[in-house]
Amino acid sequence: MSLILEQILNGLQLGVTLFLLAAGLTLVFGIMGVINLAHGSLFMVGAYAAAWAAGRTGSYALGALAGLAAAALIGILVEFVVLRRLYDRNHLDQVLATFGLILFFNQGTAMLFGRQPLFVDMPALLSGAVEIIPGVPYPVYRLAVIAVGLLVAAGLYLLINHTRIGMLVRAGATNREMVRALGVDVRLLYTLVFGLGALLAGLAGLMAGPLSSVQVGMGENILILTFVVVVIGGIGSVRGAVFGALLVGLADTLLRAFLPGLLRGVMAGPEADALGAGISSMGVYLLMAVVLLLRPRGLFPAHG
Repeated sequence: MSLILEQILNGLQLGVTLFLLAAGLTLVFGIMGVINLAHGSLFMVGAYAAAWAAGRTGSYALGALAGLAAAALIGILVEFVVLRRLYDRNHLDQVLATFGLILFFNQGTAMLFGRQPLFVDMPALLSGAVEIIPGVPYPVYRLAVIAVGLLVAAGLYLLINHTRIGMLVRAGATNREMVRALGVDVRLLYTLVFGLGALLAGLAGLMAGPLSSVQVGMGENILILTFVVVVIGGIGSVRGAVFGALLVGLADTLLRAFLPGLLRGVMAGPEADALGAGISSMGVYLLMAVVLLLRPRGLFPAHG
């Protein structure tokens, strides 16, 4: 029971990290119509800036602020310099341009910080573990990551459903041309949306730093899972990003933790481990295929 609870919490922690990435990615594609493969690079920028600043100042809080600021500013710069020229181009041009940005960010990061991974110390306030139920300790930092992710989800819900900016965002996801015809400065709206998405990606990156090493190319692997979340949840839907991310996080974590053990009950150990690892790696993609068969537009598609 304790192991199951621990793995469920691990799944939630992965889920909220994926949500922070997926929320920005789904808004950018839903509103701006841009496929941004470089979104994972903003995750990496936030992680590196936070690790560098925390190492220089000895303060995790200052590192977190640096990570957020760097990701948001770099994101706005990318939108202004590159993506603004791609809005009216086809998706192939967008894919090629943003793939080029991945190479640019990876090489630039390697030139600035080297190829060796950076390691971030756990903030003292959030180090240690707490007993969720008697006899089941769980790291405080991972609980903090889950709490921050849920707070951000609530904040985004309020922003998108109860503010004027949110109204424009929802309208832009449904009918971009109508928003432009109503006299809204669409370029400014696009910049704000992309900056918000970059900020959330940077937040995910800086929170992931103490849990794993900060290294060049760290954004690419998690970006693949993020695209799965967006497809499952529904393009342009923040609510879909929340449910899709939690679903993918739990499915991926629980399959990797328990499937090999279950298979050992029906076959030899090495074969069970190999088959379990293979199925676990494919699990979220099989889940995506099932969702698309039943709901081709995702679980909670943006209305349009």
